Amino acid sequence: MNLYESLCALIGKDKTTINETILRHHSGDESHHVKVQPDVVVFPESTEDIQKIVSFANEYKIPLVPYGAGSGLEGQAIPIKKGISISFERMADIIEIKPEDLTVTVQPGITRLKLNDELKKYGLFFPVDPGADASIGGMAATNASGTLAVRYGVMRDQILNMEVVLADGRVIETGSLARKSSSGYHLNGLFIGSEGTLGIFTKITLKLHGIPENITAARCTFPSIRSCVDAAAAILTAGIPIARVELVDARSIKQVNHFSETDFPEEHSLFLEFHGNKSGNEEDIDFVKTIVEDMGCSSFMFETDSLKRAHLWKARHDLHYAFSHSYPHLSILSTDVCVPISKLPEIVEYTRNQLNTYGLDGGVLGHVGDGNFHTALLYNPNDLDEIAKANQFNRELVSYALSVGGTCTGEHGVGVGKVQFQKSEHGSALDVMMSIKKILDPNDILNPGKIFPKD
Repeated sequence: MNLYESLCALIGKDKTTINETILRHHSGDESHHVKVQPDVVVFPESTEDIQKIVSFANEYKIPLVPYGAGSGLEGQAIPIKKGISISFERMADIIEIKPEDLTVTVQPGITRLKLNDELKKYGLFFPVDPGADASIGGMAATNASGTLAVRYGVMRDQILNMEVVLADGRVIETGSLARKSSSGYHLNGLFIGSEGTLGIFTKITLKLHGIPENITAARCTFPSIRSCVDAAAAILTAGIPIARVELVDARSIKQVNHFSETDFPEEHSLFLEFHGNKSGNEEDIDFVKTIVEDMGCSSFMFETDSLKRAHLWKARHDLHYAFSHSYPHLSILSTDVCVPISKLPEIVEYTRNQLNTYGLDGGVLGHVGDGNFHTALLYNPNDLDEIAKANQFNRELVSYALSVGGTCTGEHGVGVGKVQFQKSEHGSALDVMMSIKKILDPNDILNPGKIFPKD
């Protein structure tokens, strides 16, 4: 069987390609994991196209890998067993906006920036902000979160319903348009975060939020990374309804200044944001200022101007690129542990010390408002000693996180990079997950090799 010709006959030659450049584009994401080219890339335009592709692949046991914006950091979009890469480039529309219900239904290929640009005219926005301009389908597949999670929650909190094509070609809906339900199993929670291993998303209905009347950003600096994270924990336990609490260590600030041409003080910093009305935000800012000064804050500034706020957050979001583009000959291992808030100061301090102990270069940053933080760890992919050090550092960090009740990934997902930690984290529950996978995808065609350890 000629796979390319079969798919051309099935969905059309204009939706199927084996162009070398396109195959290469769909061979990886923004992670450090080894790229693998698919055999064919398809560009479906409807649920019916997806059904045809999935049914065909299931009949002939051909691997299928969904591809959104390619912004993932754990290799979910890499077709490690080759087969068919499903690009959602042509399924990137808004299907319906219901301002009166605070909902929007979209196709999976639309990116969050395009979506929010369309929602502005209604005074609404979608709050999940992972930094990259990721596709909504990809964000749902990894249960993405980001800088606003401390206030608005993660993808699993924002999705009301999804249309999903299963491995046998059936189409199901996982929820409803109601804000809550006690009916049946919670299929939304099962499929969100499944990384394309249980079904292919074709429509997603999201909750929306009103754009706040007043938004104020703040930045404060500290003499040590421990005092910086202690201050973040103190803000959270004080019950202040803060929207963002981001840690950016001194090494990362230095990289931001170099890459984004900013002039932030090169000290351990918290980037904060407050959503609400003007008087309420002013009260919260005064309260936070008192807290951080008691925790040793060396400087505190805030900004209400929208352009300056956007500049501050762009600098934060561009940190991954600040490291990768400044050191193009090096690779970046991006860690992603999440721990209980009470354990955050000690593990962040441990992480910074371990980087120094191993002699590794990198920054410590993250959404400390919900206990999630990262290291952007630089290493030479051609130096076996550096590779070994980077991997050992990551293993020790995950082990520490798991020992205090945390997780190996707070938002990037498992993909191929976190497979090695699944048994340690989930124990016998992993067997339950694998059983669900076997029932829904008995031929293992849906993103094979992801999430679950090899036999």
